Amino acid sequence: MKIIQKLLMEIEEEGQRTRKMLAIVPNDQYNWQPHAKSMPVKDLALHIADLPTWITLAVTTDELDFATSPYNPGNASNTEELLALFEKNQAKAKADMAQATEKQLEEPWSLKNGEVVYMTLSKYETVRHALAQTIHHRAQLGVYLRLLNIPIPGSYGPSADEQGL
Repeated sequence: MKIIQKLLMEIEEEGQRTRKMLAIVPNDQYNWQPHAKSMPVKDLALHIADLPTWITLAVTTDELDFATSPYNPGNASNTEELLALFEKNQAKAKADMAQATEKQLEEPWSLKNGEVVYMTLSKYETVRHALAQTIHHRAQLGVYLRLLNIPIPGSYGPSADEQGL
């Protein structure tokens, strides 16, 4: 199996897991945060819904420079809007990945702010980084939701809530 097909499968599988988690974010808790240094639920959920755009960026551009391209993850005031944003970003990421070539995935991609370069990875590594960030922040959201006493869906098997524990 070629790497593009493998990445498309992974994008789809992680998207299914992410969709389940975003779908249970309660509309009345968007401003809640577990600690003063933690992001509010809304900001964390928006970041997760936006992460597929980083796959698009990886395969359609050579860099993201915050100095010349202000970053805007979009907005949502409720879970329905949040899911719509995620679905739009996820569909575009899959479509853009399907158009990519394996040779293209070997090219460098940089994240920077003017002259300050935060990272330069291959486009393949950037896609994997976006998927890893999705998994990381989805787990973070799971902790937030657990602290709000909201039953958590399983990701790679049943959750304690699904097992009735």
